[in-house]
Amino acid sequence: MLYHEIEGPADGRPLVLAGSLGTTLEMWDPQMEALTGHFRVVRFDHRGHGRSPATGKCSIADLAGDVLDLLDLLGLPRVSFAGLSLGGMVGMWLAAHAPERIDRLALLCTSAKLGTPESWAERAGAVREAGTASIAETAMARWFTPSFTGREPYVTMLGGISAEGYAACCEAVGAMDLRPELPLISAPTLVLAGADDPATPPEHAERIAEGIAGSRLVVLPGAAHLANVERPEAVSEHLAWHFLRE
Repeated sequence: MLYHEIEGPADGRPLVLAGSLGTTLEMWDPQMEALTGHFRVVRFDHRGHGRSPATGKCSIADLAGDVLDLLDLLGLPRVSFAGLSLGGMVGMWLAAHAPERIDRLALLCTSAKLGTPESWAERAGAVREAGTASIAETAMARWFTPSFTGREPYVTMLGGISAEGYAACCEAVGAMDLRPELPLISAPTLVLAGADDPATPPEHAERIAEGIAGSRLVVLPGAAHLANVERPEAVSEHLAWHFLRE
């Protein structure tokens, strides 16, 4: 079972936050004060990340299945869902294949098809050989713009991720193609991109928005891949507006 934490009013609308590859649930700390005033917030660590156990080879469908198991455990038949990067990929799968469980969806700095299986297998191999700390410098250049000065906690966060857990999720992303599933998503959807994101540039968000009928696209200036960390107030405002509106 996924490690998870729950905060916010017991009678609040349930909101699930799913993080990126190489992070723990603490990546959402910048949003918690704003969101827990309105929502019962559920955060979790993906398998092989943080305090969730690694289980070997997996797919995006497997990672989404982990979330469904967690929702069942918590007795949550229907939730709002926000996912960044890998978390957004999981969110797309859930909204397409288990639409009865997702009432509203936010997809941040993510992609329906990212890179090639070969490029992701290369990254997985490098991490298995030398650990996640070995890719920290490269990851920080993707996660943050050059002017961002608060990188150190995220270097530590990435370095603490299980090499096998990270590598297995790399291979899941490499095998993923969610483009055919986008038209199946009926939940009201916010698609948010960082204008300076080299990992999932805005054109990836544009393709997602084009594929999901009625979705709303926001491109946030001054943000790279972890836009919620670099532009916390703006991201929190967009999430609250999207999930609270009727």
